[in-house]
Amino acid sequence: MKQKFILITAAGCLLFTACKKNEETKAKTYPELEKAEWFLGQWVNKSPDAEFSETWIKENDSVYTGESYFIKHRSDTLFAETMRLTETHGKLNMIITVPNQNDGKPVSFEMTSANDTLLVFENPAHDFPTKITYRKVNKDSLLAEISGLKDGKTTSQKFPFKRR
Repeated sequence: MKQKFILITAAGCLLFTACKKNEETKAKTYPELEKAEWFLGQWVNKSPDAEFSETWIKENDSVYTGESYFIKHRSDTLFAETMRLTETHGKLNMIITVPNQNDGKPVSFEMTSANDTLLVFENPAHDFPTKITYRKVNKDSLLAEISGLKDGKTTSQKFPFKRR
């Protein structure tokens, strides 16, 4: 009887351990993407004659998607782009697609620096920008900046946003 009890107990422990390992495998995390969780939501920069906006949503555990629009009042959309933040093999990439640029093909920028309030993405091979920076000012505002060489000069453009 003792042998059966020991055998059943050992089998139960093996089964429990196997199930626990299987659950741990399924519960994969994406720590690099989680650094950008404060992106999620709607962001806007309004002026008297134009509005620039970005909207970010969580598509799934490893992808955030975004859309960005620049609209001139009493006019039409002047600029639009789609963005994806994807974590693959422990690396976070921002992939941007702009119609009428780069033959409509996506351009990838790899995260090169990050902390609680700053994310930096770079692609030195791209013409402009080569660097994209997002800085969390507070929970309801952020500053986006693009920079690089343009016409042989170091150029940067800053875009302050408020949460909508």
